Amino acid sequence: MATILIVEDEPDIQELIAYNLEKAGHEAVRAESAERALELIRESLPHLVIIDWMLPGMDGIELARRLRWEKRTADIPLIIVTARGAEQDKLTGLDIGADDYVTKPFSPRELNARVKAVLRRRAPQATDDMVEVRGLVLDPSGHRVTANGEGLELGPTEFRLLHFFMTHPDRVYSRTQLLDQVWGDHVFVEERTVDVHIRRLRKALERSRHDALIQTVRSAGYRFSAA
Repeated sequence: MATILIVEDEPDIQELIAYNLEKAGHEAVRAESAERALELIRESLPHLVIIDWMLPGMDGIELARRLRWEKRTADIPLIIVTARGAEQDKLTGLDIGADDYVTKPFSPRELNARVKAVLRRRAPQATDDMVEVRGLVLDPSGHRVTANGEGLELGPTEFRLLHFFMTHPDRVYSRTQLLDQVWGDHVFVEERTVDVHIRRLRKALERSRHDALIQTVRSAGYRFSAA
């Protein structure tokens, strides 16, 4: 399930988008202005933001620029929604870093499909897609993990940690980055907490020898090797 922020000042359209996203299994958070959206994002990072171009006060394009400029929000996937369908307008939206551009009027099914495609590409840990790496299978919707066909028992944090690793293989993540991605960027816990949960996860994977997939990179962090 993904947390999706909808920045839309028209109540009917905001309700339509939220209803269909929630029906698809996502959590919809609403903001009627860019200013309110920034307040909500300061409290908690969403997995994706849907932004209407024409907003009161700061417009959607300026909001998208600000999100791309700031280090904390630079990687949040963005979808611009607008009635402006000219090619130059689409190029403007994409040039500022939007991941997709949807022209009004649109069908809820089309928007949901665009959301799913962007999440798969930019935030796969927020989808319900099953992930498989070398006999290790994680099913987010069923909250199940199997190793070579045998079920594994994982705690909720270890499950989220493994899901993130499996959807972001072969890249080193620092403890701070893992805290932000798995625990949330406004959850204040010590970095050594990551080490504790890594040990628990490795212990659960020992029997099938998948524990070797989680590699410690000295002075850098951890890497999940899918090779």
